[in-house]
Amino acid sequence: MITQVKQWGNSQGLRLSRELLAELRVAVGDDVEVVVRDGALVITPARRVRGGHDLRDLVRRIPKDHTPAELDWGRPAGREVW
Repeated sequence: MITQVKQWGNSQGLRLSRELLAELRVAVGDDVEVVVRDGALVITPARRVRGGHDLRDLVRRIPKDHTPAELDWGRPAGREVW
């Protein structure tokens, strides 16, 4: 894909096609990592998530025999229906 570096306010940017983003499995608003490697610009989906945790990794760590228990949140404090 050939594209141009464009001026956007005080920044510069690239437009990426929908097909290219789909192949990369990136959607509008997703974080990406941009680095220069051997003179080439490399864009990859960001692996970093808020808090430094990845939900998929956390779920994988739940023991197979784990049975969640119901939590008692106490008496209603307002007009919620229980």
